[in-house]
Amino acid sequence: MKKKGDLVSFRPDIKVVDCTLRDGGLVNNFFFSEEFVKDLYLTNLKAGIDYMEFGYKANKDLFDADKFGKWKFCSDEDIRAVVGENDTKLKISVMADVGRTNFQRDICNKSDSPIDMIRVATYIHTIPAALEIVEYCHNKGYETTINIMAVSKSNDSDLDDALELIGRSCVDIIYVVDSYGSLYPEQMRRLASKYLECAEKYNKIIGIHAHNNQQLAFANTIETLTMGVSYLDSTVSSMGRGAGNCPTELLLGFLKNPKYKITPVLKFIEKHITRLKEEGVVWGYDIPYLLTGRLNQHPRDAIQFTADKRTDYAAFLQHLYDKDSF
Repeated sequence: MKKKGDLVSFRPDIKVVDCTLRDGGLVNNFFFSEEFVKDLYLTNLKAGIDYMEFGYKANKDLFDADKFGKWKFCSDEDIRAVVGENDTKLKISVMADVGRTNFQRDICNKSDSPIDMIRVATYIHTIPAALEIVEYCHNKGYETTINIMAVSKSNDSDLDDALELIGRSCVDIIYVVDSYGSLYPEQMRRLASKYLECAEKYNKIIGIHAHNNQQLAFANTIETLTMGVSYLDSTVSSMGRGAGNCPTELLLGFLKNPKYKITPVLKFIEKHITRLKEEGVVWGYDIPYLLTGRLNQHPRDAIQFTADKRTDYAAFLQHLYDKDSF
């Protein structure tokens, strides 16, 4: 597939989606201060970010609200307390995980909500349930995405079938998701081409959500961008589960559209991210995440290894090999 754009121009179809509260919330159970959230919203406005993802629409019947911050559940009232009527160009999104959200109870009409876009996270085997959520949200007036997780574990024929189903649906955007940070740019090019063929056939938009286990989240993001992927997920200072994500400051420094400004993000990092790290909140590239990414495994073992403050990396690698042997 022919590359789109070059290094000295910009494509107006590119949209940057800030996932700091949602993916970053996975490292502190969504316990962000009111000041952090408000300042992040104002930073995104000043930086020219297109979407801000506040968190999950998680089902309180499944998750104890006392053990998580409010952005695990993203009530319209809590979002409106930050953004007011949001009379800006910045759009608001939330994520609904298949099987973990009561969408019929917790997602109202778009006309009554500050939310603009519902992003539905799914595995290939739960695509029908994801499409049910998408259709419901579409009919309520929202923009919608489907984020297919763990595609690095899927075979081509299953992925082809999934894309056909999704392509025929009412969803607006389909996301390539490198859940385990295991994919290399050459692999991402092939995946992007597959997704973009579906997009061209069914008039869809393609996005990317990358993880940084092998320090490739930024590289994979801009590689797929050149293929024609339009929606780019990022987090401030790469804040996100385990190894984190594509850093917003890196992405804004790369994009040539003059509407994007890096300085507001740098000021936010100075004020808030350095403080979080001083308080002991941990994320980012490290050897355990490299190893799970390299072996295409979920980072849960690496997260526990890091939490236990272990440094016996060779033994950890052997543990991962042993898991793969079954």
